[in-house]
Amino acid sequence: MDIKTKAMGTVSIVERQIIEIPAGFYGFEKYKRFALIDATQKPFIWIQSLDDEGLAFLAIDPFLFRPDYEIDVDDAALAEIGVSSPSDVLVFALITVPQDGGPITANLQGPLIVNKANNMAVQAVLSDAKWGTKHDLLAEFSAKGGTRC
Repeated sequence: MDIKTKAMGTVSIVERQIIEIPAGFYGFEKYKRFALIDATQKPFIWIQSLDDEGLAFLAIDPFLFRPDYEIDVDDAALAEIGVSSPSDVLVFALITVPQDGGPITANLQGPLIVNKANNMAVQAVLSDAKWGTKHDLLAEFSAKGGTRC
């Protein structure tokens, strides 16, 4: 299926790239269906809305730059998307690229958790104060020895 995207024009996707977020992202609750698309800049991915081509989120696997990242998510939230085991999930941190040239940041407080078995997803909110919404991505890569962007 071909879809129009915010960052890459028209791209072809397959069904397994489509995820459903029943509650939507915080602030974007009316958008439920998205496609996971590899960005041309590895290791980033685009989370592209299928309902609005102008809505897309840049994301990254947070374990690439924070191997110590811990997710304590409410069991009820995971049950809503059918997760029965930690090995069932993919985790993504949303990225902010400021237009003013400021630091590129990752939101580790509000990860997207995707059930690989059924492509259902939820944006969690972590209560641990260690994980904020504005982790400087380049500083984190440098400090933790993560894979280079």
